[in-house]
Amino acid sequence: MKQRIFMYLFVFAALLVLFQYVNSKRVFEDINSKLVTQTEVIKKYKDSVAVLQDDILEVSHFNLDRNEDAISYFENDGYNVSELIPFIKDELYKLNEVKGEHPIVPYAASEGRKILINTVKMLNHKWIIADFSDGEFWGEIFLTYEITEDKQLKFNLVESFLYPFY
Repeated sequence: MKQRIFMYLFVFAALLVLFQYVNSKRVFEDINSKLVTQTEVIKKYKDSVAVLQDDILEVSHFNLDRNEDAISYFENDGYNVSELIPFIKDELYKLNEVKGEHPIVPYAASEGRKILINTVKMLNHKWIIADFSDGEFWGEIFLTYEITEDKQLKFNLVESFLYPFY
């Protein structure tokens, strides 16, 4: 009788060990497959991030914030660039508040509307690109700007175009 109990215990222990082995092998393979999948996803995301960083670098090429020569130009004249850039943009946006036709945009607004400058991008220490709209018609302008000796900001329209209305 004692021998049978030990034999049953031995068989039960062997089955328990076999069950644990099969279960841990399945868990290990599942975790390993998830790890491989996650590694592939991470590689894909890293590639996507690298492509996006290249795109950002390319897009920001003509940008005053990244142009050391243009920043040095302002700093050599004694300006604080972090205050000057918002000031220049604000001055351009203030022209939206002028009564009547816009003083820089050479196109008339459609009836009952007003042309407003929407977005301003400062390319360097002399050039600005901006887009404008009256809600129906859209266009872009290319401006030069300068700060005169008496600290006045002066804008000069170089080129403009209006997108055709379809």
